[in-house]
Amino acid sequence: MCDVHSAVFKGSIEEIHRETDPAKIPGHPINILMLENREIEKIVEKEVMTNLDEKTLSVILKGLEKLFSVLDIHYSKKENLLFPYMEKYGITAPPKVMWGVDDEIREDLKMLQSDLSYGVFNEDHKKGVDDLINRINEMIFKEENIMIPMLLDTMTQDEWKKVADDSSEIGKILQYVPVWKPEKEALAELKEDIKEPGAIILPTGVFNKEELTYMLNSLPFDITFVGNDDNVRYFSQSSERIFPRTKTIIGRNVSNCHPPASVHIVEDIVNDFKSGKKDHEDFWIKKGDMIIYIRYFAVRNEEGEYLGVVEVTQDIKPIQEIAGEKRLVE
Repeated sequence: MCDVHSAVFKGSIEEIHRETDPAKIPGHPINILMLENREIEKIVEKEVMTNLDEKTLSVILKGLEKLFSVLDIHYSKKENLLFPYMEKYGITAPPKVMWGVDDEIREDLKMLQSDLSYGVFNEDHKKGVDDLINRINEMIFKEENIMIPMLLDTMTQDEWKKVADDSSEIGKILQYVPVWKPEKEALAELKEDIKEPGAIILPTGVFNKEELTYMLNSLPFDITFVGNDDNVRYFSQSSERIFPRTKTIIGRNVSNCHPPASVHIVEDIVNDFKSGKKDHEDFWIKKGDMIIYIRYFAVRNEEGEYLGVVEVTQDIKPIQEIAGEKRLVE
């Protein structure tokens, strides 16, 4: 039905006139999405279709590999940054359908690469490439003429800014992506939506005290945080705790939490973190049937200021014994 929807609208959708067209604002997520689509079209034309006529197998394979890499990043941005907002505003069917088609395109592209790796290129392969390119072009049309108008009618400027800020977490397609700074940033709506007293508001989400406590305790490793004053501030209470921790250590100097023989090592690590000489330090020891992986990480803010150190301890023997694959679909 998504293909039918696309066909019905093709050629009849007029340009949406706005005071400021986001597609023309450098760095705006819509601007970046459309530039990425132009890059996809360029790869299709110059690195796949041109070589398809010449049937130069190695070059075709290289073009398909580049196309897959770019498409995977582009689709992942859409799925992880834009679909959540569509769902937030009750637009649930289009993202589900588009995500399914995205995965079909990915899978078909991987199968083509696998088939061509055997060194044979025939008419069936050519038809497969042609069909795949048509689906990619259809998806570009759906993104720009169906998805984008829906998003522009619903998303706030704050939400677009969050998308822009988080895009780099998924990947980069364009060589240069300008930073979008709205002329007048709207106030964050997150705090206004929270009615629960004592809510813990973080840059990437919201917890109440119970949720945060048990989420941290559910992690399959122990966490201990020491502040910049060298005093223990927090430890998790995982069911898989390796080293004993009691609440009496809260506020205790970290040097006093270790045997005298190893105190100097702990102090050296902390001093290296404070000076900026190091950002992490790892150790691993055997304890009975367990292989204990102990990792220390310097905690710094955006300005690089030292805030403390977090210790993460985990039995990695079960991880070392993992073999083969277990996919989500299984």
